Amino acid sequence: MIEAKGIQLKYPDGTMALNDLSFTVGKGELVYLLGPSGSGKTSLLKLLLGLEFPTAGELRVLGQAITKRETNSIRILRRKIGPVSQEFNLIKGRNALENVMLGLRILGIPPGLMEAEAKKALARVGLEHKYYSPVENLSWGERQRVAIARAVARQPKLILADEPTGNLDKDNALQVLNLLASFVNEDTTVIITTHATHLMRGIPGYRCMELNQGIMIRDEKGCRPH
Repeated sequence: MIEAKGIQLKYPDGTMALNDLSFTVGKGELVYLLGPSGSGKTSLLKLLLGLEFPTAGELRVLGQAITKRETNSIRILRRKIGPVSQEFNLIKGRNALENVMLGLRILGIPPGLMEAEAKKALARVGLEHKYYSPVENLSWGERQRVAIARAVARQPKLILADEPTGNLDKDNALQVLNLLASFVNEDTTVIITTHATHLMRGIPGYRCMELNQGIMIRDEKGCRPH
């Protein structure tokens, strides 16, 4: 699923975002990616999405090498990945159903099937009664669930969620974490970056990977947050 061997990410200004990371992540794993702000969590997700390229080492995601030479293949790879961010990135003036359908357009499926898949994804996150609600009328928790529905409607093999609970209260944050964790039951690999380690105690922590200043300081299965 994911294979990293000695990967490094150094930005042009000399900043070492990630240094000598080696790990593998298998199909259907739930991984909590931990660490303080600036530790390299978001940089790692950018590498996994092919938005950045390792400056050293080797990285493969779903069998695809992440290098500048593979740009066209990486565009195809992204269709198999469902990204979720704390900013939601929803289109105002469009309803929940339209926003999820927009995320499916890159797959080139027929409009009728696109709508059916979008409705199925919204129902999966408990928003079947909000299909036609403009996203600006939704609560923060509902907006995050629309963003998750948009990510999973394409039936991704990998979900990358970057601080998905950052704008949510405790109850909504727990709901979102439980929802994301549930997708591992479908053999989807889920990686979640989060500062909300206090919320993880009620959710099975299959694996914790912790970064500090771009270095992996912990990688434990069945872990609990410090």
